[in-house]
Amino acid sequence: MSTPSILSDRINNLSESATLKMTKLGRELAAKGINVISLSVGEPDFNTPEHVKQAAKQALDDNYTRYSPVPGYPELRKAIVKKLKDENGLDYDVSQIVVSTGAKQSLSNAILTLINPGDEVIIPTPYWVSYSEMVTLAEGQSVFIHTTIDSDFKITPEELEAAITPRTKLFMFSSPCNPTGSVYSRAELESLVRVFEKYPQVYIISDEIYEHINFIGKHESIAQFESIRDRVILINGFSKAFAMTGWRLGYLAADKAIAAANDKLQGQTTSGTCSIAQRAGIVALEQGLDTVLEMKEAFARRRELVYNLLKEIPGVKTNLPQGAFYFFPDISSFFGKKDPQGNAIKDSADLALYLLNEAHVATVGGDSFGNNNYIRLSYAASDESLKEALRRIKEALAKLG
Repeated sequence: MSTPSILSDRINNLSESATLKMTKLGRELAAKGINVISLSVGEPDFNTPEHVKQAAKQALDDNYTRYSPVPGYPELRKAIVKKLKDENGLDYDVSQIVVSTGAKQSLSNAILTLINPGDEVIIPTPYWVSYSEMVTLAEGQSVFIHTTIDSDFKITPEELEAAITPRTKLFMFSSPCNPTGSVYSRAELESLVRVFEKYPQVYIISDEIYEHINFIGKHESIAQFESIRDRVILINGFSKAFAMTGWRLGYLAADKAIAAANDKLQGQTTSGTCSIAQRAGIVALEQGLDTVLEMKEAFARRRELVYNLLKEIPGVKTNLPQGAFYFFPDISSFFGKKDPQGNAIKDSADLALYLLNEAHVATVGGDSFGNNNYIRLSYAASDESLKEALRRIKEALAKLG
């Protein structure tokens, strides 16, 4: 007789984060003295700008060490309102901003405050690994719209409308996209908005954390369209643009009722996020984007480097991403082949594990992002590391037969 699990169905039904799992496996190999190149984690390889670090030190000296307001310091929320106005042309009130412990918490809060059991959430694939798991935690039902490299991983208005049912409550996406780097243009967003206008019960989560890593010009937010503005929950943060991943600082901007609901939820879970990180965040926004643009230039150079190296690998199909710092190449031609030990490569997870053990390069299988025929490579690494990683990958894939 089996012993019943002491854990809740909620946690038993939850999958482990694939990106964090591969990062963990890579670190375990590195701890054994193996030179592992990690292309699995979505983290800029730059240090936090000096003026931001100095602001944190000053905050300590100024004794900002007590509980912070649940939705964030008023000064930070005002700085976010100004940023949204100046950079995005969006008008928000401070009451519509909730600061959280990273954009991931902002996403989770938004889903938990909107979704009832059985509500449907439309998610284009590929998607960031945590989207569908957050929906699972909220007891909602994920409905996927599958895309491919041939469509630049973007959905059409027709595909969106076909996915909407009477149970649809939410649509969520990212632009620039993790894991593909795809970026929706204003015209493409407008075509989706025309569909949303027909279905006033559908809310939209727009994940814009990669906003500033955009290689095609001005960032376009779906929140700019007045006809659906009150149904858009805009998610952003400081981790990617300001290389502040460990600071855990994100925010959402939404209709006042939705923002208040997120404030209420956060008050019963984490309360206000780190006081020191918030004071540093104020300075990050007030001091401009010079350091952000320097990072973007480096990412643009690395993008070209990796693109050209990937094109040289037989069996790999890739496109040129328009934003973020990822490639999502099609590697399905290797399925069914065997490694030197005779083990068959059945799917993207097998291939990612093979590359880790054989080439000592950490990537992430596309199955976790909703598209099994692909793997995700982050190029948030030095030019030298990227060249060596792609050399190893090419060599390892050539061994499959």
